Amino acid sequence: MEMVQNWITDHGINVLIILAVAAAFSIAGNFLVGRIVKRSVRTQAKRRDWHKKDVEKREKTLVGPFKVIWRIVVITVAAYVIVREAFPHVDLAPLFASAGILGVALGFGAQSLVKDFLSGIFIISENQYRVGDIVDIEGASGTVERIGSRSTVLRDADGNVHYFPNGMVQHVINKTMGYSMARFAIALAPSADLERAIDLINETGKQLASEEKWQPKVIDAPSFVSVGEFTATSVSLWVAGKTQPSDQWSVTAEMRRRLLELLEKNDIQLGTALPAPAPRKK
Repeated sequence: MEMVQNWITDHGINVLIILAVAAAFSIAGNFLVGRIVKRSVRTQAKRRDWHKKDVEKREKTLVGPFKVIWRIVVITVAAYVIVREAFPHVDLAPLFASAGILGVALGFGAQSLVKDFLSGIFIISENQYRVGDIVDIEGASGTVERIGSRSTVLRDADGNVHYFPNGMVQHVINKTMGYSMARFAIALAPSADLERAIDLINETGKQLASEEKWQPKVIDAPSFVSVGEFTATSVSLWVAGKTQPSDQWSVTAEMRRRLLELLEKNDIQLGTALPAPAPRKK
């Protein structure tokens, strides 16, 4: 009992001080890391003319990993100092030598973990996708919720969460990088006045892009692009316009709603689906 009391008197208070200092460094470091990363991203954004949404996504993506790295550094240093303070007569050299040998052995057995970690670094450094981006990864589509040191977390439109080890991410389709495209087709009856329909499409796109609500979302007004497939029952007109990242779906939905009303008012009939072929008689 006396030994415990002496240890607490000689070392216990110092250990508590070390823990308190480590906690303070962790909190202050998290705050400073967040400020430094955000300032760095905003400086980079000015040089590359990034949109506000791109800046926010980049900040969310970088702040998390850097905070984790800072936390690991603080915990490692604090653990080393506490061991030296609590056990001053213990020689740590053999312990570190054993840890080195153990690390090599674990390295051979955890190559996939190392691959995932390095791949995660390249994904973040190359800005392939950010937290908040809508992407397709290996056949799954959804919003990136987190990019960790080992895996990427994706949530699809049904609310399902997908976990992808960073090392297996070979092909990524980013739908919200820089800008997006509102692109869709309208099927009209072959007898419809196509010239009038094209004029309505272009006028509607210009009007949408000029309105206060939609102007921040639209970069290039949606307009007629080309005539697509045509059959005995329908002719497809393709419409496309450039929007801000992630705004293509709302712009497309609004364009379709307005065009549906205008086409009906101007007596421009929509195309009909091809009838199912009749069964052949034997």
